[in-house]
Amino acid sequence: MDAEALAQALRLAVDPPGGVGIEALQGLVRDDQAADWDIGTTARHLQLSPHTLRYYERVGLVTVTRDSVGHRRYTPATIRRLVFLARMRASGLSIADLQRYIKLVDAGPETIPARVALLTGHRDALRHRIAQLQLALAATEFKLATYSEGPQP
Repeated sequence: MDAEALAQALRLAVDPPGGVGIEALQGLVRDDQAADWDIGTTARHLQLSPHTLRYYERVGLVTVTRDSVGHRRYTPATIRRLVFLARMRASGLSIADLQRYIKLVDAGPETIPARVALLTGHRDALRHRIAQLQLALAATEFKLATYSEGPQP
C-alpha cells in the first residue's frame, strides 16, 4: 500500500462523496407562509412517522393547532421546529435534553446563554463522534484499498 492510497483513504474519510449540501438545511429556514400542512404531508416532507409527530406533541416539544374538525395543522414555524428536532434526534440529542432546550426557548431570550451552553456541549460531543467515525471510515477505506490491490508477494 503506497502513501497515495493511504492519503486517498483519509480524504474519503474527511470528505465523503455526496457530503452535506445546503438542501439538507433548507427545512430549518422555511420562511414561506404557505398553507399549514396536515400530519400526513408533514410526516412525508420531514421523513418522520405520524406516530413520531404525535409523540413530539405529547411530550411538549411542539404545539400543534387543530382545524375546525380537530385535525392537526402544522404551521411553517412548527415545521421549522420539527426539522430542528429531527436533526438533533438524528445527532443523538436525547428527548430530555430537547425538552429542556424547548423550555428554554419558550421561556424567552434571557435563556439564550443556557441554550448556547446546551448546544455547545452537544456540538463538542458531535465533533468527537465525527472524528471517531472519520477514523473508522479511514480504516475501512484503507482496508478496502489493500484488498483491491490483491495479495502482496
